[in-house]
Amino acid sequence: MGLLDKLSGWLGLKKKEVNVLCLGLDNSGKTTIINQLKPANTQAQEIVPTIGFNIEKFKSSSLSFTVFDMSGQSRYRNLWEHYYKESHAIIFVIDSGDKLRMVVAKEELDILLNHEDIRSKKIPVLFFANKTDLRDAMSSVKVSQMLSLENIRDKPWHICASNAIKGEGLQEGLDWLQEQIAQSHQNNEQMND
Repeated sequence: MGLLDKLSGWLGLKKKEVNVLCLGLDNSGKTTIINQLKPANTQAQEIVPTIGFNIEKFKSSSLSFTVFDMSGQSRYRNLWEHYYKESHAIIFVIDSGDKLRMVVAKEELDILLNHEDIRSKKIPVLFFANKTDLRDAMSSVKVSQMLSLENIRDKPWHICASNAIKGEGLQEGLDWLQEQIAQSHQNNEQMND
C-alpha cells in the first residue's frame, strides 16, 4: 500500500477529492517524492526530469488524490499559478544541498505565498528539506532559517528533513499533512452546517 493510501485511510472521510501541488526548483526531488507516495506496484523504476508538469492520480477507499508534479525549471514556473485556486495542500521541496540556489527557492516561495489565490487561503504547506544524505546538506532548521519560514503566520506549515530516494522523512510529513487536511475538512463541514 502506498503512503497516500495510508493517508486517506487515516482521514476516514467520505469520497473526497484532494488536490496537492508539489512545487520546488528543478532537481530538488519532487518527482522522486511523488514516486515514493505511489502504490509500490505503480512506482517508476527510473526517474527522469519533469518537463512542464505531470499529473498523478491515486484512489483509495475514501479519497481521490490528484498530485500536480510541476517542473521547477525557470521557464515552467509561471505554470504553477494556474493550479493554485483548486489546491488543498502544497508540498514544497527544497534541495538542502544546493546552497547557491536557496535564494531562488526563497524568491519562488515568496511569490507563491503572496499570490492572490494562495494568500487568503489557510492551505497547509509541507516543506521537505530533501537530499539530507548529501555530505554538504543543510539541516531542516538551517533551510527553515534561510527561507524565513517563521514569517509564515497565516497558514499551517511544517518542515521535514527527507531523503526521497530512501523514502526517509516522507511518512512524518504525510502524517502532518493528513492532520491538516482532516482539520480543514472538519472546519469546512462545521461552517456548512
